Amino acid sequence: MITGKSQLICLLGSPVAHSISPLMHNEAFRLLNLDYAYLCFEAKEKDMEEAVKSLKFLNARGFNCTMPVKIKAYELADELSPAASLMEAVNTVVIENGRLIGHNTDGIGYVSSVKEAGFDLTGKKMTLLGGGGAATAAAVQSALDGASEIAIFNRKGRSWERAQKLTDKLNARTDCRVSLYDLADTTQLKAQLADSYILTNGTSAGMAPNIDESPVPDISLLHEDLIVSDVIYNPRRTKLMADAESRGCRTFNGLYMLLYQGAAAFKLWTGQEMPVSAIKEKFFR
Repeated sequence: MITGKSQLICLLGSPVAHSISPLMHNEAFRLLNLDYAYLCFEAKEKDMEEAVKSLKFLNARGFNCTMPVKIKAYELADELSPAASLMEAVNTVVIENGRLIGHNTDGIGYVSSVKEAGFDLTGKKMTLLGGGGAATAAAVQSALDGASEIAIFNRKGRSWERAQKLTDKLNARTDCRVSLYDLADTTQLKAQLADSYILTNGTSAGMAPNIDESPVPDISLLHEDLIVSDVIYNPRRTKLMADAESRGCRTFNGLYMLLYQGAAAFKLWTGQEMPVSAIKEKFFR
């Protein structure tokens, strides 16, 4: 129920009409009897300064950002969390006394999904495919949370420079050893996978409608001691996951990454834990 004291929280980006965030956040507010309302607003990069100015004027509690405005939100923030600073992207903003405190909870979502699946990255080596937003988030939070080594494989192209910059920053600012390789280099991929605890696909290969694609076409590279995770959740069982299971690997997808990044944002805004079990049962089955 919305009252005269209800505070606004919203999602900015484009497109946003498909987002599950209003469903899970408003249900969590209802379950905890919290006086907030979560809405979605279409916003492109050129709109962000005006949109943020309006939210501050309206005394909103904060907002989420999705593509294509995460980098613009990073630029507009008055203060940044360690993860947001390393990623140079913001997906969650808390408005405190007119100041924008920028966070990035995407990586928390990934690491929490690893724990949900029953695994622990602490002191372990990850091989990570991709250099986009999801892959960057997984790399940063894994490094911050104690992974010992990350081998990043990215395609040579426009995103290579960004991936190299991230690699250098993680090596300088965390205790994790990070290296960068060309995704086309199957010799290096085989070598890095040989002693990896987990393989994480952060590329779009295998995402609907291209469900027959895999970022690892040679399934002999996948060994039975390897955990294989995919940030994709549509389809819920990607070709990479199916190939990995045929090799005896344990697998999980990116569905709970979405849930737990939202739960982390919820706590930043409200100071309370999202009732994750209830939200999971209602929206993530």
